[in-house]
Amino acid sequence: MAKEQTGEAGVRGEGGAGEVPSRLAPAPHRLAEADRPWMMRTYAGHSTARRSNELYRGNIAKGQTGLSIAFDLPTQTGYDADHELARGEVGKVGVPIAHKGEMRALLDGIPLDRMNTSMTINATAAWLLALYIVTAEETGVDPVVLQGTTQNDIIKEYLSRGTYAFPPAPSMRLIADMVAYTVEHVPKWNPVNICSYHLQEAGATPVQEIAFSMATAIAVLDEVRPRVADEVMPKVFSRISFFVNAGVRFIEEHAKLRAMTELWDELGRERYGVQDAKARRFRYGVQVNSLGLTEAQPENNVQRIVLEALAVTLGRNARARAVQLPAWNEALGLPRPWDQQWSLRIQQVLAYETDVLEYPDIFGGSTVMEGLVNELLEGARAELAVVAEHGGAVEAVPYMKAALVDSHRARVRRIESGEMVVVGQNRFTETEDSPLTADAEGGILVVDPGVELEAQEALEQWRSERDESAVAEALAELRRVAASDSESENIMPATITAARAGVTTGEWAGALREVFRDYRAPTGVSDAAAGIDDEGLEQLREEVAEVSERLGRRLKILVGKPGLDGHSNGAEQIAVRARDAGMDVVYEGIRLTPSQIAASAVQEGVHVVGLSILSGSHRELIPAVIEELRAAGDGDVPVVVGGIIPEADVASLRAAGVAAIYTPKDFDLSRIMHDIVRLVNERVARHNGSAS
Repeated sequence: MAKEQTGEAGVRGEGGAGEVPSRLAPAPHRLAEADRPWMMRTYAGHSTARRSNELYRGNIAKGQTGLSIAFDLPTQTGYDADHELARGEVGKVGVPIAHKGEMRALLDGIPLDRMNTSMTINATAAWLLALYIVTAEETGVDPVVLQGTTQNDIIKEYLSRGTYAFPPAPSMRLIADMVAYTVEHVPKWNPVNICSYHLQEAGATPVQEIAFSMATAIAVLDEVRPRVADEVMPKVFSRISFFVNAGVRFIEEHAKLRAMTELWDELGRERYGVQDAKARRFRYGVQVNSLGLTEAQPENNVQRIVLEALAVTLGRNARARAVQLPAWNEALGLPRPWDQQWSLRIQQVLAYETDVLEYPDIFGGSTVMEGLVNELLEGARAELAVVAEHGGAVEAVPYMKAALVDSHRARVRRIESGEMVVVGQNRFTETEDSPLTADAEGGILVVDPGVELEAQEALEQWRSERDESAVAEALAELRRVAASDSESENIMPATITAARAGVTTGEWAGALREVFRDYRAPTGVSDAAAGIDDEGLEQLREEVAEVSERLGRRLKILVGKPGLDGHSNGAEQIAVRARDAGMDVVYEGIRLTPSQIAASAVQEGVHVVGLSILSGSHRELIPAVIEELRAAGDGDVPVVVGGIIPEADVASLRAAGVAAIYTPKDFDLSRIMHDIVRLVNERVARHNGSAS
């Protein structure tokens, strides 16, 4: 499962990689003293605050030097556990945090005055930071000493991951208010972590990853500018960090980081007048690429992770300040503590056993690196100009989204054709059975389904014991400030007051939704370029035409994403390929309830329904969609499913009525399209047989 995380403010871990051998005199090609390692994190959280706290303490005991919190999808999108959209999602991809009591349980025993904490949170970042601040205050820690990062990059949510809650303009206002507040009141905190990680997950080329993330940073800084004095802007610039991706093409990926370093320095100097070179440093954390992890032969993911880690550690002048590595089995499901330990040990071996920290920048003077960096800078500057022509990052969201869909489509086609080799997936596929996946759960952690009910009961108890008048007063003030047009009305004080009063995540976001209204981001599918032609696609079009003739109209497919899972890359590629094959496509984007999907299928008269889920909620939501279709009188429409579906769940989904199941190992989209045509043909034959 693809993850996301935050970068760091230059705080490094304890210890060194090893002493320079005493028998060797200091020389220009050696450091007099080895660098300290980067901060080592493990992105973690699941089930409940208490269970996640146990996991954090265990990871810290194993040598993790920074805390990295993964929140579940309801928390990320602003819903409580008892909301309809939270069904099946509670505690699955992270920890649910509904109020200050749960935040305190999550951080119990962790020294907030010394811990550097990163929180992967975007739409509700202001709220989660408020809960963190209140927890610190109530445990005797002054917020002025708090260190850490909130991701807080909403533009990439519209482009790639989908955990947005509000429209772009008020979302940018929330970010700007948070930046202005933290620079004054929580000065060691990184309030925004521009996240290019998910852009690459959505198919971005290195040039697009650089350009789109820099455009986002410009949009954030320009939004903050009116809220702070001119002399404060250098401090604001210095608190912006980045969270980047590093794929397996690690030479090119390192060049990308050097290009970003140079471009960021240029932006600080020329656009924002930052004179202090230290304040212009490109500060970034990294998680290496989950997009390249495979379900097929998942043991190959270990060497991919190691190589990708080299991209962000080999070159001293562009070395990451914080690193977290995915686990080998994230394409299969949720990692276990042992799997996370393995990834932490990879970092520790790299930092403490190898000599990567003993030398000056090893790429200095490299003609290859210099050439790659210049290529990337030239492309990124040109792409930045295009974004500027569209009005900047906020206005250019539809353009950037369509560009990512196109880039990802090109990547998928290269894998399908074999031009891009993925070992174990499209080449060297012969394999022995893996002992790593031989247990009953298939080598992953399965969250107890009772967690959701447990969260709902705890939420009910919390509400019954709090001061409702204080809650109502806090929410009224929050709505008032949110509705204000004045740039002097910062939303953070009202948010912190709400946190102190015991307001819940869903109530905070619900109050803001009343003011800001709901929003659905563009899907990029309708704006994607027309499909490419090849012999295989032409054959597929002929099959679609034949079945359409039998149907009496064009074959129509609905592609749906039930629940809160915003990872829409796969669904978008299915929708684009179906369109390229000649089908009519109904794709309304993310965050739909089972009843909404069924109603749309009936209203549109579709011939097949395709569902995509990567969050682990398939066991609850897919049968619910099928039940809704049956209730609406369309129970025999074929339902196909794609996503991270453990083998242990296949039989139950089949029993529920699923016609076909595809997982990440099924990379050939044209084959999936052929299967869909066959399923529709079989349905036509059944209906014709019944009619006769």
